[in-house]
Amino acid sequence: MRHIDLSYQWSPDSQLAPRRNPTSPLRNPLMDLLQAVRSCGSISAAAKTMGLSYRHVWGELKRWEEVLNQPLIIWEKGQAAQLTEFADKLLWAERQAQARLTPQINALQAELEKTFAVAFDPDSHLLTLYASHDDALVSLQNHCAQQSLHLDMRFCGSVDAIRALNEGRCMVAGFHAPVEPDADSLVARTYRPLLKRGQHKLISFARREQGWMTRPGNPLHLRAWQDMTRADVRIVNRALGTGTRLLLDQWLQSQSVASTAVHGYEHEESSHAAVAACIAAGQADAGLGIASAALAQGLDFVPLTQENYWLVCLKSALDSPPIAQLRQALQSSAWQDKINLLAGYTASPDCGRIQSLKLRLPWWN
Repeated sequence: MRHIDLSYQWSPDSQLAPRRNPTSPLRNPLMDLLQAVRSCGSISAAAKTMGLSYRHVWGELKRWEEVLNQPLIIWEKGQAAQLTEFADKLLWAERQAQARLTPQINALQAELEKTFAVAFDPDSHLLTLYASHDDALVSLQNHCAQQSLHLDMRFCGSVDAIRALNEGRCMVAGFHAPVEPDADSLVARTYRPLLKRGQHKLISFARREQGWMTRPGNPLHLRAWQDMTRADVRIVNRALGTGTRLLLDQWLQSQSVASTAVHGYEHEESSHAAVAACIAAGQADAGLGIASAALAQGLDFVPLTQENYWLVCLKSALDSPPIAQLRQALQSSAWQDKINLLAGYTASPDCGRIQSLKLRLPWWN
């Protein structure tokens, strides 16, 4: 059995553009060659019909015979070219496949044409965004797609997202920080070397709550940060480099509490959704996360702190069409109404507007 690879090609977008076989949506060059030889009775006539040279057609037929390890043409001088039994069976098999699969192939072709139309539309834009996991960003992706702005979104930790921006791997990064940042905090010390005044520009996005996601009914009656140090509480943590892990580690440092005092500290998950799923499965009692993730798993949520979720880009890219279109979408009332309906979120009053690093993240003073 031979392995089959599927491929596609573009043709001119014109009703006058010729198609060699409009009734057969999935093309194969070998089948075209074999059908032409059968219809014309000679390689030279087949080559002329296809607009190819005799040498090319002859060479391709020989190459395919080597690839398939089967003869395709009965090569006899002075006689009309004939297909071998194997070549006849290939054409028969293709006719059978085309008859069965044409509706599915036509649907796939239409979907490909619809998807690739974005690349040829001068009014649509693509924006690559690395960001800390956030449910509002998922909603934003769908919202922007309806306005021909396509967000190529990669979720990672806040620190990794800003590094990706600084290394040129994305145009925008998403990260979160406390509403009232402390210049001496672990969060400030982590972000300070990554964000540069005069080089980066902040874009307001949203305010959200972080808190304990707990089992339904909050059976352990968790209420505060210090509850994570209780012997009867098993937490699930976020990975290093995430903004949520920074918040947890910052509280531990501020209270001079060792991580070894927290049962489950070493148990890490990659996203708020994964933490919530872990708790719902009974593998942990609580984890730090956002209200929307808790609600999706039927968990209880105990708010602990409010934070700003920021988007950041390089100053040099601020006026580029994708970022200008993003800011316009964020400033629309349609988007702000949508984010206000998401559990634990409120739209920033200056959503989509440029903010001063020095004023909103005063870590350099």
